[in-house]
Amino acid sequence: MSQHIAVIMGGPSVEREVSLVSGSAVERALIGLGHRVTMIDADSTLPAQIMECEPDVVFNALHGRLGEDGCVQGLLEVLAIPYTHSGVLASALAMNKPAAKKLFADAGLSCPEGRVMNFKAVMAGEGLAPPYVIKPINEGSSVGVYVILNGDNHRRLEDEPWPFGDDVLVEKYIPGREIQVAVMGERALGAIEIRPRGRFYDYETKYTEGKAEHFMPAPIHPKSYAEALDIALCAHRTLGCRGVSRADLRYDDEAGEPGTFYLLEINTQPGMTPLSLVPEIAADSGMTFSNLVAWMVENASCDN
Repeated sequence: MSQHIAVIMGGPSVEREVSLVSGSAVERALIGLGHRVTMIDADSTLPAQIMECEPDVVFNALHGRLGEDGCVQGLLEVLAIPYTHSGVLASALAMNKPAAKKLFADAGLSCPEGRVMNFKAVMAGEGLAPPYVIKPINEGSSVGVYVILNGDNHRRLEDEPWPFGDDVLVEKYIPGREIQVAVMGERALGAIEIRPRGRFYDYETKYTEGKAEHFMPAPIHPKSYAEALDIALCAHRTLGCRGVSRADLRYDDEAGEPGTFYLLEINTQPGMTPLSLVPEIAADSGMTFSNLVAWMVENASCDN
């Protein structure tokens, strides 16, 4: 049945450009499915824009702060408009990495050792011994993530502005392979391995063609593959996610397979760009991009 769908994209976050690409891809799919589509670039007039167009459903194609941290979700709850992806609480928890790690640990999921520290203290050499990873507390798409290996110094970080707040999450670096799992509702769709051509799977690598190799399904031990799906689904349920999510895992197989998994985080607003992983994983299970978008719209809801 044809509906009027507002696609919210863009916004003020550092992931604005990626969000615009996701939104455009979703728009094409929705029009192909026969829906009427209104595109909204999120800014301070967002509430007025939504109320003016009176959509049946909102497809949230925002990435980063505002769009996936519970803020837009809360607005849509107040307006009682069904929307895609996770609700207010799950979105806020997933975006707050330390809070999510605590819940994952309580659920028996293994995460890298880490703690919240003052950024200047980390630059002064306090905290974990290398190798370790520095992350902003509440950013996505590996924005602001740095890997500090043995022998590295902080010169690059000290010479660049740090716009991500006074506190950072410092985690032990986990060697091994990058495995990501897509979850759709109550089903884990599959696991993909990413092999970046650079040091790690950073923001540029994620959204630049040719910067990483994708292997779908992930070529790992069958027992480990099943375990990866179980971990992703458990993490999705632990935070109370709905719709589509993506779990980011490290797979340490340096001592041989089957190896050990470490859950890094859950992304409640996975990208919908031509290079995004969830559409690629869905395609391997026989679901086209349009089918995926249609499912997300059909399962849009409010928490209350």
